[in-house]
Amino acid sequence: MAVAVSRAGLSPVFPSPPASPDIAEVQTEEAAVRPPVGATLHVTPLVSEGDLVAQGAAVACLRHAPDICFTAPIAGRIARMSLLPGKKLSEVVIFREAGGGVERHATDRADMAGGLRALLQGAGVWPWLRRRPFGGMPAQDETPAAIVVMASDTRPLAPAPQSAVEGRDEDFARGLHALTRLTEGVVIVCGPVAPDLDHDRIRIVPRGGRHPQGSAGICIHQLCPATLDNPVWDIHAEDVAAIGALVETGQLPMTRLVHLAGAALREGRMVRTHPGADLRQLTQRIALPGPHVLMSGSPLDGHVAQWLAPRHRQVTVLPREEAGPRPHWLIAALTRSVIGRPVIPSAALTQAFGGALPAVPFLRALGAGDEETATRLGLLSLLEEDVALADYVLAEGGTLMAQLRALLDRIRTEAAA
Repeated sequence: MAVAVSRAGLSPVFPSPPASPDIAEVQTEEAAVRPPVGATLHVTPLVSEGDLVAQGAAVACLRHAPDICFTAPIAGRIARMSLLPGKKLSEVVIFREAGGGVERHATDRADMAGGLRALLQGAGVWPWLRRRPFGGMPAQDETPAAIVVMASDTRPLAPAPQSAVEGRDEDFARGLHALTRLTEGVVIVCGPVAPDLDHDRIRIVPRGGRHPQGSAGICIHQLCPATLDNPVWDIHAEDVAAIGALVETGQLPMTRLVHLAGAALREGRMVRTHPGADLRQLTQRIALPGPHVLMSGSPLDGHVAQWLAPRHRQVTVLPREEAGPRPHWLIAALTRSVIGRPVIPSAALTQAFGGALPAVPFLRALGAGDEETATRLGLLSLLEEDVALADYVLAEGGTLMAQLRALLDRIRTEAAA
């Protein structure tokens, strides 16, 4: 049966030199293990500074869920273990060194739900999963209502997920079948990747090429809305192929297809690297002279960083803008209102949500802190990245993303009370 592909959305353009069609294999001399963006995790260190670790070996685990581990993306020696007060994970820095080898995990129970869950948690896959509502990785024993596999990414300058899994059809199909053991609901593949599958709980849903058609929150809101009692997980297609390889071989591939892009580069580049890669090394030979901003993620929702974030597959390098003179405090007070600017309805704003929800009522509910209305319109399926395009259209500079996070945090606090 043919399925119509929506043409809703926008195609924002950010200047960037073209990327070479060749994909380079790059393993940086340093790498870091960091928590997922926005997460605060209390951990128990499993290694000490100076220890030699294998690729895929556990370096820390959650304090209150020790089965969930964070693993080394490269083989090497622990250079620095940085913990914040309360043993909150900041970063574990590893210097690449030969001799560490690759960790192998037992897969004899991976054909059962409990054994697969233990394998994914011990091998470091669990932080690659993201739950809705609220974000972050799932709880140790959580069962989702559905799992959405993102085989589409419409953010500007994003690499195509189908390129990341090209030639890995068997691993991808095996990973999809493994995911069905973690949920009693459906596994939905959003995008053009369509392996030969024979499973009544795996669905293939094509998506359009404009943003935010390939945004996980928009897909979840349209296909399987998340609620407080029915969480939904999402995961990237490349990570699903990695799960398939892990189940088959016991070794977890630590690879990421990453696009190096941005106006401060002399050339774009596609590279296969690893989570936590050193962004300075990835870009040092292709960055233009002069000050620049190095970001992990897309120009819409990325953040300034030194290391590639666990779920990111883009590196954006932008020229650093010189700060102008600060206006007199009285002029600033007269020209900047303490009340947010009104949301002006426009076609671009409607398209910034891909037609999936009524943009103006939703953004007004966010600004007013109206959690009942925002929840009814789809708040619990969304995270900051899903409103980043609307933020860009309105030139709010992150205000909408901050409002969404504040409202989600308030709902989570009230639900836990």
